[in-house]
Amino acid sequence: MRRALLALMTLAALPLSAQTADEIVSKYVKTIGGMDKLQAVKSVRRSGKFTGGGGFEARVLEEKRRPDQIRQEFSIQGMVGVTAYDGRSGWKIEPWQGKKDPEPLGEEEMKSIVEDSDFDGPLVNYASKGNKVEYAGMEPVEGTDAYKLKVTLKNGDVEYFYMDTDYYVPIKIETQRFVRGEQREYETSLGDYKEVAGVYFPYSSETNAKGSPFKQKISIEKIEVNVALAESRFVEPRVTGQLPAAAPDASNLQPKPPEEKKPPQTEQKKPPVPLTRRFAAPSPDGRGIFLASLLPGEKVAEGRMRGAR
Repeated sequence: MRRALLALMTLAALPLSAQTADEIVSKYVKTIGGMDKLQAVKSVRRSGKFTGGGGFEARVLEEKRRPDQIRQEFSIQGMVGVTAYDGRSGWKIEPWQGKKDPEPLGEEEMKSIVEDSDFDGPLVNYASKGNKVEYAGMEPVEGTDAYKLKVTLKNGDVEYFYMDTDYYVPIKIETQRFVRGEQREYETSLGDYKEVAGVYFPYSSETNAKGSPFKQKISIEKIEVNVALAESRFVEPRVTGQLPAAAPDASNLQPKPPEEKKPPQTEQKKPPVPLTRRFAAPSPDGRGIFLASLLPGEKVAEGRMRGAR
């Protein structure tokens, strides 16, 4: 009896950190619904509101379909920007740049959208995806201890997941990513988990560059699962060009009469003043919008979203 009591006391005295990475991941999967319910979700649509600094707001929509298709939309003042990946190639449309046609994603954009396309996230079935998960001890998040998992993605990026010690869901994610050869770090706080069709999803997230006070918040208002999503939602749309005009039939052409000589003009006519076109674009730091003027044919020199990832 004495030995049993001593064993029980020793077990009770063990710190919360005495867990392996696999145990934490296993409890996480169980908490959010279990593997069967996760796998039963074949598609998901999230819609909500983006809030930046200074009251800047936009509508956001994300659609995902197994195994790795994703479409993200960002809507502001009647303009809808799109970033999408069909499982093979990625593309985007940026109307605030004065562009209506799709164009390929850059290297860093492509890397980011491929990560986002992981339907269940990097923890679920992590080994089969080529990811590595390690237990990295415990660390407080806003005064509360959390399990810390180091996740090394297949592409080499590193993420730290801070898991709640009661429910084993991530409450914070730190991302280390190389952008143009320079390492950048971001923080994302997750919360407001709610159940949809037996699976729990976070409805709130806040993201900022590490150490920066400027945060961007996404508040999800609605999540739908197993919605019908057409393949065309993810595939880059074709740009329909004008067909070349048919060559005229030479047999039907009539000879042109000789041109009459016109007296030289004494004064040149001035060309019409080109019209300017004004458009709204997300402000660089997420704290509002600004307007840019363009002449027809000019390219946008500025107008990209600053601070948005």
